[in-house]
Order: sequence, then C-alpha cells, then structure tokens
Amino acid sequence: MPGGVGSSKGIALIVGVLVVLWLASGFYRVQPDEQGVVLRFGQWVRTEQMGLQWHIPAPIETVIKPKVTRVNRIEVGYRSGGSADGRRPVIGDRDVPDESLMLTGDENIIDIDFTVFWVIKDAGQYLFKIRDPETTVKKAAESAMREVIGRTDLQPALTEARQQIETATRTLLQNMLDEYQAGIEIQQVQLQKSDPPAPVVDAFNDVQRARSDRERLRNEAEAYRNDIIPRARGEAERLSQEAQAYREQVINLAKGDAQRFTSIYEAYTLSKDVTVRRMYLETMEQILRGTNKVIIDQNADGGSGVVPYLPLDRLSRAAPPSPQPQPAK
Repeated sequence: MPGGVGSSKGIALIVGVLVVLWLASGFYRVQPDEQGVVLRFGQWVRTEQMGLQWHIPAPIETVIKPKVTRVNRIEVGYRSGGSADGRRPVIGDRDVPDESLMLTGDENIIDIDFTVFWVIKDAGQYLFKIRDPETTVKKAAESAMREVIGRTDLQPALTEARQQIETATRTLLQNMLDEYQAGIEIQQVQLQKSDPPAPVVDAFNDVQRARSDRERLRNEAEAYRNDIIPRARGEAERLSQEAQAYREQVINLAKGDAQRFTSIYEAYTLSKDVTVRRMYLETMEQILRGTNKVIIDQNADGGSGVVPYLPLDRLSRAAPPSPQPQPAK
C-alpha cells in the first residue's frame, strides 16, 4: 500500500509538471511588425497585438503571426519589371489596355496606369474574410478608379485633377474594403500615367494646341481690353472735367459782365454826365493804348494848339551811362 501511494504521488507530480509545461507553452510574443491570429480548432477567434500574449496551448489553440508592416504593391493598367524603390515603373513596362482604358465623365476615353500601396490592418480579417487578398484589392481598385474617372471630365483628368483623383480613389477603395471586412489599409493610390489613347494621341495634341492658341488669344484680347478701357475712361473723364471747367468759366464771366453792366447802369442813373464821360475816357484809353499820340490844346501859347512836352520815356532809354570817376594820379 505505501508503495502504491508513493507511485501515485509520483505519477500525479509528473502529470502536474506536464500540465504546467503544457500551459507554459501557450505563452508567445508578438513582434512590433506582427499581429497574433489565434485559432481554436482551426477557427479564428481573436487577434492579438504587440507584446507578450498567452493562448490555450495546442492542439486546442494555435497562433499565426503574419507580418503587417510590409507595404504591398498592386499595379493596375500596366505590368512593370520593377524599379530601385519599388514605386516607379521602368522602361519596358507592358500596358494592359483592358485595365487602363476608362470612360470619362464627358464620354471620352482615357488611358490610366496607377499603383496601389497597401498594408495589413487586421490580420484575422485578412486571412479569413477574403480568399485572395491581392486579387480583391486589384479588382476593387480598378472599380473605384473607373467610378472616379466616370465623374471627371477628360481635360481635368489629364492636368490639374490628378491629386483629386488619387485622393477620391483611395477614399472610395478604403470604404469598399472596409465593407468587405478585408482587414486591409490603403496607404496611397499613385497615378503613373494619364494620357489619351495611343490611336488618337496626335488628334488630341492638335486639339490641345488649338485650345492653347485660343487661350492665348483670349488672354491677349483681355490684356488689350484692360489697357484700352481705362485709358478711354480716363480720357472721357478729362474731357468731362474740361467741359465742366469751361462751363464754370463762361457762367462766371457772364455773371461778371452782367454785374458790371448793372453797376454801370446804377451809376448812370445816379449821374449821367459823369458816367458818360468816364465811359468815353475808358473807351478812348482802350483805343489809343500803344499808339503814338500828339496832344493839342487850343488854348496853348502862340495859338498853334501844340502843347510842348518833354519825352521823358525816350530820354531815359537814350541817356548814356554816367562816366566813372578816374583815380587820382
């Protein structure tokens, strides 16, 4: 009996140690670039983040730790041979028209190549919610791009709307993948090429040159308009101000003449003889101004009527300069 009890205790101890070791085997560490996907009898039950974790040891639960920080790349519309940074297409890219030709909002065709960069956001959803992640991302990206291009006209899609197209496509694609519960995060949608189709590129370039010429001529006409209209307005304003000044001048002169005539009339009514003589003298002064005159007085000496006078004005003009005093010798 004692021997049987001892052996039972030994077996229990061994079993306890094995159980402890078995439970201890459930500890695992998730690295910063990983996520821990816990499977219970092969069914996904939860996703663990970075750090020391524990699960029910095998065979009840197992753990898959996929890398979730690696940036994946999907090419749509072309196939490249790769590049140094894995982002830019290299010479010799093969075009895929079935993926790249799209219909724009103004019913034109555009040839678009673009690249999608994505990472795993939820490893559990990524592994068990979708069957082929890369194909899913590619098809969803192509669908999203076609929807965005279908709302955009050709000219903006080729020029200034590239950034808006990339942003709108990324947002729409992320919403689609979230609805699929794909566990994928889209980091960037990058347009590689947006051109008209090759068979019509020459005609398209002609149209672009015609539009550029039209825009140039329109700008020149606008510049001429902006130059001539202000000058015409300035000239009109100047003429208007000159006319206004002339109007004021004529009115003021007329008012002055009328006031002068009224004053003369009032003076005339008060003293007719004096006013008449003054007017006569003022008139003669105006007539005889600047002419040579000879003054005759019938009461002058000798009866000749000629009044002698000294031409002081002429004498002052003809007088020689006074001599300078000589120094004493």
